[in-house]
Amino acid sequence: METLGAPGAGIAVALENLFPPLPSEVILPLAGFTSSKGEMVLWQVLLWTTLGSVVGALALYGLGALLGRERIHALAVKIPLLKSEDVTRTEEWFARHGRKTVFFGRMIPLFRSLISIPAGFERMPLPTFLLFTTFGSFIWNTVLVMAGYLLGEQWELVETYVGIVTWVVIGLVVLAIAVFVWKRVTENRRAPQG
Repeated sequence: METLGAPGAGIAVALENLFPPLPSEVILPLAGFTSSKGEMVLWQVLLWTTLGSVVGALALYGLGALLGRERIHALAVKIPLLKSEDVTRTEEWFARHGRKTVFFGRMIPLFRSLISIPAGFERMPLPTFLLFTTFGSFIWNTVLVMAGYLLGEQWELVETYVGIVTWVVIGLVVLAIAVFVWKRVTENRRAPQG
């Protein structure tokens, strides 16, 4: 960001979409703080970070579209404890809630990147995907950039509080996975051997 300014913030956010371990909870508030010092222009930061989010999301959408339904089903059969019916249920769920999932998913730590893959897999219309991705990303980016801008030297507080929310989300996901595995193992034990 120091070298490239607002476009550098956009590149960092695009990479964060592709590699979720890169935390936007650090990148965006830092960009806001840098703007508060006058080293970057605030509206340009918001524009470039949203553009970066959309570019990263498009790459993952393309990956989902490239793999397609048949490959995903073929992979599901080879993964322990996963059944083809699980993928079918996911498809049905996304078909019912696709638009909302893409929009709100942009504001959920950890999932804001990955939600693009099922959107591509389900061939969500690209204009719709872009619209919901852009608005959801703009809201998320604006909240974190403005928090860094308003907090100034204390911009790192944003990372702390968003980090807590991230760990709660991860905990819920781990719990859901544990329940799923327990149910699947129990089903397999009860199934007649033959």
